[in-house]
Amino acid sequence: MKLKDEVVFITGGASGLGRALVDRFVKEGAKVAVFDKSPDRVRQLEQEHGNAVVSIAGDVRSLEDLKRAVTQCVDTFGKIDVLIPNAGIWDYNMPLVDLPDDNIDTAFDEVFQINVKGYILAAKACLPALVASRGSIICTISNAGFYPNGGGPLYTATKHAVVGLVRELAYELAPYVRVNGIGVGGMNTSLSGPGSLGMSDKSISEISLGEMLKSVLPIGRMPEVDEYTGAYVFFATRGDSAPATGALLNYDGGMGVRGLFSVAGGEDLLDKLNIK
Repeated sequence: MKLKDEVVFITGGASGLGRALVDRFVKEGAKVAVFDKSPDRVRQLEQEHGNAVVSIAGDVRSLEDLKRAVTQCVDTFGKIDVLIPNAGIWDYNMPLVDLPDDNIDTAFDEVFQINVKGYILAAKACLPALVASRGSIICTISNAGFYPNGGGPLYTATKHAVVGLVRELAYELAPYVRVNGIGVGGMNTSLSGPGSLGMSDKSISEISLGEMLKSVLPIGRMPEVDEYTGAYVFFATRGDSAPATGALLNYDGGMGVRGLFSVAGGEDLLDKLNIK
């Protein structure tokens, strides 16, 4: 087990990518503290993983909630080795022209408070424990942190902000804490949107995302949620990723290498090489 006895703190860890990360890190031998807004989901995780998981319900916009969770994690497991700020919401590609004039302030505040402020507060709450353990932070970014059309202006701006946050914290926390980011791509999850735009009950799983990405991604398909987790294990494993800090990994199915006239340049390789 690569991460035996390591302790990982994950925000937004009770559903979607966060839930897949919890399952993967437990499988790798780690102890996991899960911070999530849903009391029911966090209790279910404890029931499924037993003593390997401690779960705390709270709001990533509250430093008090996060500090309480950090205290519970350290009291239970003795330390924190890795922080994964992961909780987020999506704006469902709402363009600027459609943002309602009377709601743009509240929508901006909601998306930025969860997607950016939530990351800063998690890092602040975990900082003493991470410095003590010489640990690391792994930020969930998105393909929208690097390219347009992965969200509307609100979501895309937050993910570009997280790219800057990774770089700044990597500088500020060196040499004691490594900070890296992973730009994940599309996946089938229950990711919801801002309540201020009437999207709190929406789910990305309602969109035929797999069919859309099949013709867009050079790898030819949308990855499964658990296929994204290996990159986090890599950055969390001290021996494998010791030189990495301030690193940004595009882990999105190859969006940045799409061709101008076709998505993938090797579509005829099987015929040319006579491979069936």
